[in-house]
Amino acid sequence: MSFPPLNALRAFEAIARLGSFRAAAEALCVTQSAVSHQVRHLEDWLGGPLFERGGNRPRLLPHGEDLARALSLSLSEIDAACQRARSRRESQPLVIAAIPSIAICWLIPRLSDFRARHPEVEIRLVYALHGRDVDFRDVHLAFVFAAKPPERLGVRAEPFLPGISVPVCAPTLLHRLGKDRPEPLDLLDLGLLHDTDVSGWRSWMTRAGQAGAIPTGGPVFEDFNLLRAAALAGQGVALCPLAMIRPDLEAGRLVQLSDRTVLEDLGYWLLSGPAAGTVVAREAEVFRDWAFATRGSGES
Repeated sequence: MSFPPLNALRAFEAIARLGSFRAAAEALCVTQSAVSHQVRHLEDWLGGPLFERGGNRPRLLPHGEDLARALSLSLSEIDAACQRARSRRESQPLVIAAIPSIAICWLIPRLSDFRARHPEVEIRLVYALHGRDVDFRDVHLAFVFAAKPPERLGVRAEPFLPGISVPVCAPTLLHRLGKDRPEPLDLLDLGLLHDTDVSGWRSWMTRAGQAGAIPTGGPVFEDFNLLRAAALAGQGVALCPLAMIRPDLEAGRLVQLSDRTVLEDLGYWLLSGPAAGTVVAREAEVFRDWAFATRGSGES
């Protein structure tokens, strides 16, 4: 007898675990028709159906439930064995995920300092996407932005930098206004730049006693680095985290327009995953210690 079709078994296990062909297709990054084709292929190989046909959700037959349970356990054991095998590689790099803002504004300018201090540590830097969970099977440390510490089993979350934000703009834009310290309504004349939506400026104007001046115009940027670039180019006033733009303020590339702040409840967190293997676990702790010791310093 030939070996069972492995791809079809994987598709079947995903359907049984997730409860629908569509969810399985999304998890496997294939089309729903491809999943259906794999199930038909498996049923042909087995010589009979695995599901009761009809209804909105697939219902496993008793022998299908037995097969699904066995596959789930087997695939979990295979995944665990693969992770153990990966952790034994001597050349495994320390993988650090960072949201774009902290990667560009904080980490990369300081990374040469860490490499000079610890040349033996091989680093791989990848993006973490805001609002999406970090896969700590492939990542050892992660920098994220959130209102509260992300709760993940086996993951340590530590507050790293505050998210306190202030209005800033390029010096050339402020010069055109003719005031060193503009009033809140003056900012509307300079033009507002928005990070994701207008809620930040709405909160700031309310705190400034201008709740009626609800800002609705101005471009919206889905990434902080785009917002910062627009502010540096003199395209308007942006609410930016002090922790990310302090070098810009110190170098005179941006000017702070008010001491009034917003987003004090948000912040940057450093997450430490359950690194497998003594070497990479030790390297992760070395990087963590360096990051906390360096977080208040300027660019290297």
